[in-house]
Amino acid sequence: MPNILICDDERDIVNALKIYLTAPDLHLLEAYNGKEALEAVRTKEIDLVLLDIMMPVMDGITAMARIREISKVPIILLSAKSEDTDKILGLNVGADDYITKPFNPLEVTARVRSQLRRYLQFGGSEPAPERLVIGGIELDDVTKEVTVDGAPISLTPKEYEILKLLMSSPDRVYSPKEIYTAVWKEKPFGTDNTVAVHIRHIREKIEINPAEPRYLKVLFGQGYKMEKGK
Repeated sequence: MPNILICDDERDIVNALKIYLTAPDLHLLEAYNGKEALEAVRTKEIDLVLLDIMMPVMDGITAMARIREISKVPIILLSAKSEDTDKILGLNVGADDYITKPFNPLEVTARVRSQLRRYLQFGGSEPAPERLVIGGIELDDVTKEVTVDGAPISLTPKEYEILKLLMSSPDRVYSPKEIYTAVWKEKPFGTDNTVAVHIRHIREKIEINPAEPRYLKVLFGQGYKMEKGK
């Protein structure tokens, strides 16, 4: 079931779009500023984003540029008629389409369905690799087995998911909050220690010397990453 993210700082608009798009084959998610939209794309499987241009905290154009660094998910901009310059900028930066307020419900549905069809049917959605390899570490996501230099290791489900997340994007730094949100599927309140404990346990299992890790590195004050090319 495709996941559609609706992002607008006006809750009435979000609610209206949810009414237009509610259907048995669609799952709708909400965000109320660009920062929340970016976080959702980072941590969830999103198949299309409806993104307002003018928002607090992080505007839609900035959010879209950041999303484009990590995803090619279709983005439809929501704009007022007075924002023509921003619409043009948005299309140049990476938007796939735009819808002008006030919305025509039939137009919203048609444009969303069109972008979803193109994305899902013509190669926009790339399946995650079934086998991840970094140095001597191999993770098989079909059998859920992990080996280090050919020897199998035993990970808890949460340790496995953390390792898979980090191995999926080598050299990318994940904050403890990003890791917790992605693995536990909960809001990350006071979770840094929980993540740190799991990271320590993973290190003890995959590193020859956990005190001087080859693979799983910490960047103090920033987060954790799997280092590529070791």
